[in-house]
Amino acid sequence: MTLTAAFHPLQGVRILSLALNLPGPAALMRCRQMGAACLKLEPPGGDPMQQYNLAAYRQLHEGIELLTADLKTESGQAQLHRELAQADVLITSFRPSALGNLGLTWQALHRQHPQLSQIAIFGASGERAEEAGHDLTYLAESGLVTGLDLPATLYADMGGSLMASEAVLQAVMHQRRQGEGVYLEIALSSAAGYLALPRAWGLTQPGAAIGGGHAGYRVYPCQDGRVALAALEPHFALRLCAAASIEANSMQAMFEPATHEAVAAFLRTRTRRELDALAVEKDIPLFTLGD
Repeated sequence: MTLTAAFHPLQGVRILSLALNLPGPAALMRCRQMGAACLKLEPPGGDPMQQYNLAAYRQLHEGIELLTADLKTESGQAQLHRELAQADVLITSFRPSALGNLGLTWQALHRQHPQLSQIAIFGASGERAEEAGHDLTYLAESGLVTGLDLPATLYADMGGSLMASEAVLQAVMHQRRQGEGVYLEIALSSAAGYLALPRAWGLTQPGAAIGGGHAGYRVYPCQDGRVALAALEPHFALRLCAAASIEANSMQAMFEPATHEAVAAFLRTRTRRELDALAVEKDIPLFTLGD
Protein backbone atom coordinates (compact mmCIF):
# COMPACT_ATOMS: atom_id res chain seq x y z
CA MET A 1 0.00 0.00 0.00
CA THR A 2 1.28 3.46 -0.86
CA LEU A 3 0.70 6.06 1.86
CA THR A 4 -0.47 9.48 0.72
CA ALA A 5 -1.19 12.82 2.36
CA ALA A 6 -4.82 11.69 2.67
CA PHE A 7 -3.89 8.76 4.95
CA HIS A 8 -5.50 9.39 8.35
CA PRO A 9 -4.63 6.64 10.87
CA LEU A 10 -6.35 8.54 13.71
CA GLN A 11 -9.65 8.99 11.89
CA GLY A 12 -12.44 8.45 14.41
CA VAL A 13 -10.18 9.05 17.44
CA ARG A 14 -11.13 11.88 19.79
CA ILE A 15 -8.31 13.62 21.67
CA LEU A 16 -8.69 16.04 24.55
CA SER A 17 -5.69 18.19 25.46
CA LEU A 18 -4.99 20.33 28.50
CA ALA A 19 -1.38 20.96 27.44
CA LEU A 20 -0.16 24.54 27.00
CA ASN A 21 2.85 26.25 25.38
CA LEU A 22 4.60 24.19 22.67
CA PRO A 23 5.12 20.40 23.05
CA GLY A 24 1.48 19.50 23.77
CA PRO A 25 -0.07 21.76 21.13
CA ALA A 26 2.50 20.62 18.56
CA ALA A 27 1.61 17.00 19.32
CA LEU A 28 -2.08 17.85 19.02
CA MET A 29 -1.42 19.52 15.66
CA ARG A 30 0.25 16.32 14.43
CA CYS A 31 -2.66 14.23 15.63
CA ARG A 32 -5.16 16.48 13.87
CA GLN A 33 -3.12 16.09 10.68
CA MET A 34 -3.46 12.31 11.13
CA GLY A 35 -7.24 12.63 11.22
CA ALA A 36 -8.06 12.87 14.92
CA ALA A 37 -10.88 15.05 16.21
CA CYS A 38 -9.08 17.37 18.64
CA LEU A 39 -10.42 19.47 21.50
CA LYS A 40 -8.36 21.64 23.83
CA LEU A 41 -9.54 23.04 27.14
CA GLU A 42 -7.68 26.24 28.01
CA PRO A 43 -7.65 28.08 31.36
CA PRO A 44 -9.45 31.43 31.63
CA GLY A 45 -6.18 33.28 30.94
CA GLY A 46 -5.62 31.32 27.72
CA ASP A 47 -2.43 29.67 26.48
CA PRO A 48 0.71 31.75 27.21
CA MET A 49 1.82 31.29 23.60
CA GLN A 50 -0.95 33.67 22.56
CA GLN A 51 1.00 36.39 24.35
CA TYR A 52 4.49 35.74 22.99
CA ASN A 53 3.79 34.43 19.48
CA LEU A 54 0.22 34.71 18.21
CA ALA A 55 1.11 33.48 14.70
CA ALA A 56 2.58 30.26 16.08
CA TYR A 57 -0.43 29.78 18.36
CA ARG A 58 -2.83 30.14 15.44
CA GLN A 59 -0.96 27.66 13.26
CA LEU A 60 -0.69 25.12 16.07
CA HIS A 61 -4.43 25.32 16.76
CA GLU A 62 -5.79 25.40 13.23
CA GLY A 63 -8.68 22.96 13.08
CA ILE A 64 -8.61 22.41 16.87
CA GLU A 65 -11.82 23.00 18.85
CA LEU A 66 -11.00 25.41 21.70
CA LEU A 67 -13.00 25.77 24.90
CA THR A 68 -12.30 27.54 28.18
CA ALA A 69 -12.58 25.83 31.55
CA ASP A 70 -11.32 26.69 35.01
CA LEU A 71 -10.33 23.26 36.28
CA LYS A 72 -9.96 24.62 39.83
CA THR A 73 -13.73 25.11 40.04
CA GLU A 74 -16.58 22.66 40.36
CA SER A 75 -18.12 23.71 37.06
CA GLY A 76 -14.77 23.43 35.29
CA GLN A 77 -14.26 19.92 36.65
CA ALA A 78 -17.76 18.94 35.54
CA GLN A 79 -17.03 20.26 32.04
CA LEU A 80 -13.71 18.40 31.98
CA HIS A 81 -15.26 15.06 32.90
CA ARG A 82 -18.05 15.46 30.36
CA GLU A 83 -15.38 15.75 27.70
CA LEU A 84 -13.27 12.93 29.17
CA ALA A 85 -16.27 10.61 28.94
CA GLN A 86 -16.25 11.11 25.16
CA ALA A 87 -12.47 11.15 24.62
CA ASP A 88 -10.14 8.34 23.64
CA VAL A 89 -6.89 10.08 24.64
CA LEU A 90 -6.02 12.85 27.10
CA ILE A 91 -2.81 14.87 26.67
CA THR A 92 -1.47 16.72 29.73
CA SER A 93 1.68 18.72 30.43
CA PHE A 94 1.38 19.47 34.16
CA ARG A 95 3.85 18.37 36.83
CA PRO A 96 2.70 15.31 38.83
CA SER A 97 1.76 17.46 41.84
CA ALA A 98 -0.46 19.66 39.68
CA LEU A 99 -2.12 16.61 38.14
CA GLY A 100 -2.83 15.36 41.64
CA ASN A 101 -4.32 18.68 42.72
CA LEU A 102 -6.66 18.60 39.69
CA GLY A 103 -7.71 15.00 40.32
CA LEU A 104 -5.98 13.87 37.14
CA THR A 105 -3.71 11.11 38.42
CA TRP A 106 -3.78 8.03 36.24
CA GLN A 107 -5.38 5.97 39.03
CA ALA A 108 -8.28 8.41 39.33
CA LEU A 109 -8.72 8.81 35.59
CA HIS A 110 -8.59 5.08 34.87
CA ARG A 111 -11.16 4.38 37.58
CA GLN A 112 -13.59 7.00 36.23
CA HIS A 113 -12.89 6.58 32.51
CA PRO A 114 -11.48 3.09 31.81
CA GLN A 115 -11.67 3.63 28.04
CA LEU A 116 -9.36 6.64 28.24
CA SER A 117 -5.61 6.74 27.62
CA GLN A 118 -3.39 9.46 29.06
CA ILE A 119 -0.23 10.88 27.48
CA ALA A 120 1.54 12.81 30.24
CA ILE A 121 4.28 15.19 29.07
CA PHE A 122 6.85 16.09 31.73
CA GLY A 123 10.10 18.02 31.63
CA ALA A 124 12.02 15.06 33.02
CA SER A 125 11.00 11.60 34.13
CA GLY A 126 10.79 9.79 37.44
CA GLU A 127 11.94 11.64 40.55
CA ARG A 128 12.92 14.64 38.42
CA ALA A 129 9.40 15.25 37.11
CA GLU A 130 8.84 18.07 39.61
CA GLU A 131 12.06 19.90 38.63
CA ALA A 132 11.88 23.24 36.83
CA GLY A 133 13.35 23.03 33.35
CA HIS A 134 12.95 24.14 29.78
CA ASP A 135 14.03 23.20 26.27
CA LEU A 136 17.37 25.00 26.72
CA THR A 137 18.26 23.24 29.97
CA TYR A 138 17.44 19.81 28.57
CA LEU A 139 19.54 20.47 25.48
CA ALA A 140 22.42 21.67 27.63
CA GLU A 141 22.16 18.55 29.78
CA SER A 142 22.45 16.41 26.63
CA GLY A 143 25.50 18.26 25.31
CA LEU A 144 23.62 20.08 22.56
CA VAL A 145 24.47 23.64 23.64
CA THR A 146 27.89 24.74 22.45
CA GLY A 147 29.43 28.13 23.07
CA LEU A 148 27.19 31.07 23.98
CA ASP A 149 24.78 30.90 21.03
CA LEU A 150 21.23 29.68 21.56
CA PRO A 151 20.21 26.54 19.59
CA ALA A 152 18.58 27.34 16.24
CA THR A 153 15.23 25.85 17.27
CA LEU A 154 13.44 24.23 20.22
CA TYR A 155 14.71 20.71 19.64
CA ALA A 156 13.58 19.13 22.92
CA ASP A 157 10.07 20.61 22.68
CA MET A 158 9.57 19.58 19.07
CA GLY A 159 11.21 16.18 19.55
CA GLY A 160 8.98 15.67 22.58
CA SER A 161 5.92 16.59 20.53
CA LEU A 162 6.79 13.90 17.99
CA MET A 163 7.24 11.37 20.79
CA ALA A 164 3.88 12.42 22.23
CA SER A 165 2.06 12.00 18.91
CA GLU A 166 3.77 8.61 18.54
CA ALA A 167 2.52 7.74 22.03
CA VAL A 168 -1.02 8.60 20.94
CA LEU A 169 -0.70 6.06 18.13
CA GLN A 170 0.64 3.48 20.59
CA ALA A 171 -2.23 4.17 22.98
CA VAL A 172 -4.84 3.77 20.26
CA MET A 173 -3.30 0.46 19.18
CA HIS A 174 -3.35 -0.73 22.80
CA GLN A 175 -6.99 0.32 23.23
CA ARG A 176 -8.04 -1.55 20.13
CA ARG A 177 -6.24 -4.72 21.24
CA GLN A 178 -6.95 -4.66 24.97
CA GLY A 179 -10.20 -2.70 25.16
CA GLU A 180 -8.97 -0.27 27.81
CA GLY A 181 -6.81 2.80 28.16
CA VAL A 182 -3.10 3.01 28.91
CA TYR A 183 -0.86 5.57 30.61
CA LEU A 184 2.30 6.76 28.80
CA GLU A 185 4.83 9.37 29.90
CA ILE A 186 6.92 11.57 27.60
CA ALA A 187 9.91 13.43 29.07
CA LEU A 188 11.38 16.37 27.17
CA SER A 189 14.77 15.55 28.68
CA SER A 190 14.51 12.10 27.08
CA ALA A 191 13.60 13.69 23.75
CA ALA A 192 16.75 15.83 23.99
CA GLY A 193 18.77 12.74 24.88
CA TYR A 194 17.40 10.88 21.86
CA LEU A 195 18.25 13.75 19.52
CA ALA A 196 21.73 13.86 21.09
CA LEU A 197 22.52 10.20 20.33
CA PRO A 198 24.58 10.98 17.19
CA ARG A 199 26.76 13.25 19.34
CA ALA A 200 26.99 10.64 22.10
CA TRP A 201 28.05 8.07 19.48
CA GLY A 202 30.79 10.47 18.35
CA LEU A 203 29.33 11.13 14.91
CA THR A 204 29.03 14.88 15.36
CA GLN A 205 31.83 15.56 17.83
CA PRO A 206 34.37 18.15 16.58
CA GLY A 207 36.70 16.52 14.09
CA ALA A 208 34.43 13.50 13.48
CA ALA A 209 33.09 12.64 10.02
CA ILE A 210 30.04 14.86 10.38
CA GLY A 211 31.56 17.13 12.97
CA GLY A 212 33.77 19.04 10.54
CA GLY A 213 36.48 16.42 10.05
CA HIS A 214 35.35 15.39 6.56
CA ALA A 215 36.08 18.09 3.98
CA GLY A 216 32.86 17.28 2.10
CA TYR A 217 30.59 17.83 5.10
CA ARG A 218 30.99 21.41 6.31
CA VAL A 219 29.68 24.93 5.93
CA TYR A 220 32.02 27.06 3.81
CA PRO A 221 32.03 30.67 2.64
CA CYS A 222 31.43 31.21 -1.07
CA GLN A 223 31.81 34.36 -3.14
CA ASP A 224 28.47 35.88 -2.16
CA GLY A 225 27.31 33.85 0.84
CA ARG A 226 27.72 30.42 2.35
CA VAL A 227 27.31 26.84 1.22
CA ALA A 228 26.20 23.89 3.33
CA LEU A 229 28.09 21.06 1.67
CA ALA A 230 27.05 17.46 2.41
CA ALA A 231 29.18 15.37 0.04
CA LEU A 232 29.83 12.72 2.69
CA GLU A 233 29.38 9.39 0.90
CA PRO A 234 32.33 8.34 -1.30
CA HIS A 235 30.47 8.80 -4.60
CA PHE A 236 29.42 12.34 -3.64
CA ALA A 237 32.94 13.16 -2.41
CA LEU A 238 34.43 11.92 -5.68
CA ARG A 239 32.05 14.10 -7.71
CA LEU A 240 32.94 17.12 -5.59
CA CYS A 241 36.66 16.53 -5.99
CA ALA A 242 36.32 15.97 -9.73
CA ALA A 243 34.36 19.22 -10.12
CA ALA A 244 37.00 21.09 -8.09
CA SER A 245 39.98 19.34 -9.73
CA ILE A 246 41.12 18.02 -6.35
CA GLU A 247 43.10 14.79 -6.06
CA ALA A 248 41.45 12.92 -3.22
CA ASN A 249 40.74 9.34 -4.16
CA SER A 250 40.09 7.83 -0.74
CA MET A 251 37.91 8.48 2.28
CA GLN A 252 40.98 9.21 4.36
CA ALA A 253 42.06 11.92 1.96
CA MET A 254 38.84 13.80 2.74
CA PHE A 255 40.10 14.25 6.32
CA GLU A 256 43.45 15.73 5.34
CA PRO A 257 44.05 19.49 5.89
CA ALA A 258 45.16 19.91 2.27
CA THR A 259 41.76 18.65 1.06
CA HIS A 260 39.94 21.03 3.37
CA GLU A 261 42.00 23.92 2.05
CA ALA A 262 41.44 22.93 -1.57
CA VAL A 263 37.66 22.59 -1.15
CA ALA A 264 37.51 25.92 0.69
CA ALA A 265 39.54 27.65 -2.04
CA PHE A 266 37.31 26.24 -4.77
CA LEU A 267 34.06 27.28 -3.07
CA ARG A 268 35.36 30.73 -2.16
CA THR A 269 35.63 31.65 -5.84
CA ARG A 270 32.12 30.47 -6.81
CA THR A 271 28.84 32.34 -6.50
CA ARG A 272 25.71 30.84 -5.04
CA ARG A 273 24.16 30.66 -8.51
CA GLU A 274 27.18 28.78 -9.86
CA LEU A 275 27.14 26.35 -6.96
CA ASP A 276 23.40 25.75 -7.28
CA ALA A 277 23.92 24.90 -10.94
CA LEU A 278 26.87 22.66 -10.09
CA ALA A 279 24.78 20.74 -7.57
CA VAL A 280 22.19 19.92 -10.23
CA GLU A 281 24.68 19.18 -13.01
CA LYS A 282 26.99 16.95 -10.95
CA ASP A 283 24.44 15.58 -8.44
CA ILE A 284 26.24 16.96 -5.39
CA PRO A 285 24.26 17.56 -2.18
CA LEU A 286 24.69 21.20 -1.18
CA PHE A 287 22.54 24.17 -0.24
CA THR A 288 23.60 27.78 -0.60
CA LEU A 289 22.74 30.48 1.92
CA GLY A 290 23.06 34.23 2.23
CA ASP A 291 25.50 35.79 4.67
